[in-house]
Amino acid sequence: MEENYKKGSLSLTGSIAMGTGVMIGAGIFTLLGQVAELSGTWFPYIFLLGAVISGFSAYSYITVSNAHPSAGGIAMILTKAYGKSTIAASASLLMALSMVINESLVARTFGSYTLQLFDVENKEFWIPILGVALLVFAFIINISNNKIIGKTSQFMSFIKIVGIVIFALGALWAAEFSLDGLIPKPLDNADYKATSYIGALALSILAYKGFTTITNSGDEIKKPKKNVGRSIIFSLLICTVVYFLVAFAVNSSLTISEIIAAKDYSLAEAAKPILGDYGLYFTVGIAIIATISGVIASIFAVSRMTAMLTDMKLIPHSHFGMPGRVQKHMLVYIVVIAIVLTIFFDLSRIASMGAIFYLIMDMIIHWGVYKYLIKEVKANGVIVLTALVLDFVVLSAFLWIKATSDPLILIVSISSIIIVFVGEKLFLRKAD
Repeated sequence: MEENYKKGSLSLTGSIAMGTGVMIGAGIFTLLGQVAELSGTWFPYIFLLGAVISGFSAYSYITVSNAHPSAGGIAMILTKAYGKSTIAASASLLMALSMVINESLVARTFGSYTLQLFDVENKEFWIPILGVALLVFAFIINISNNKIIGKTSQFMSFIKIVGIVIFALGALWAAEFSLDGLIPKPLDNADYKATSYIGALALSILAYKGFTTITNSGDEIKKPKKNVGRSIIFSLLICTVVYFLVAFAVNSSLTISEIIAAKDYSLAEAAKPILGDYGLYFTVGIAIIATISGVIASIFAVSRMTAMLTDMKLIPHSHFGMPGRVQKHMLVYIVVIAIVLTIFFDLSRIASMGAIFYLIMDMIIHWGVYKYLIKEVKANGVIVLTALVLDFVVLSAFLWIKATSDPLILIVSISSIIIVFVGEKLFLRKAD
């Protein structure tokens, strides 16, 4: 099975870069405006709470990965807990789909930010076109080897993190380092309900879920029993600092109504009044780097995970006449699905589907660790159950919001989940 994976091909810094590459690419550029829309001027603190919840979730992944490091690590965790069952296969596939959804989310974000440099009409037409172009480019990069991907991720992650911090500090300097961005405004938050704030947490958690790409790389990372956990912790810490700093800067520069109006490109909008045209060009440039590296890293991770699922005979596979290894075939399927989503769904709906799929999969992971693996991996049951409860509360609130504001995406998401579970049950029954 392991011939598709090269053990020890990713360094500690490379795996951290990969994790932060996915998180920052999707999180700060794509989701800041979406989170602000649901939580008002509290949104910088929503990102902090999202980091705390993600930290609890990461505990389950780290403890099992330390005991059993493996490429395609989430599938390994699920099969360790549930065996080769419908639950394990379906939850693994939901995770893979949430990662593909993330790719289309970042691809459309790339289009939204890039178009801020041009005065063109019909931007809704050009956004998916640019997104598709990015996905094709990322596919070409991913047919290379891990070494090239690792070096690309490290370079781009360094550039964008430095760039985003410069943007935040520049914005705060222009605002004379006012503390207004840290103080929620009662009038701006008067119309928000508790469920709305909790729903915002669902999207903020989606901004951190990139740490799972590290779990999926497993023994491709050097000294995995030590470095998988370290990579996840460092990635989460780096992203938490960056997210909060940028949210603080944007909250100091724009009103909530302005952030919501430009929610698909809120950082670029924040750069205009305080940093001028050069600030806009700089911010868009960093967004382009961030989204490119995010898509490259995500495709890298999900292709490995789905190849492992195929090896484990948990999902069906057809070569469709294509030569080469299964992992190369998965790259094609992943990019095709991401292209379809990029063309037909807007950012808000893509983010919603991704959050729902991920939280359901995450809850299945925590329950499996608590119920079946807690003694074997020596996990703390209180921490695992806390993660499970937090996920449940956040998901419930988010589903309620979508049921009242956008029932179509709720119907599509639930229908897709049912299809996944039924399809996997039939496939596994036939395979047996």
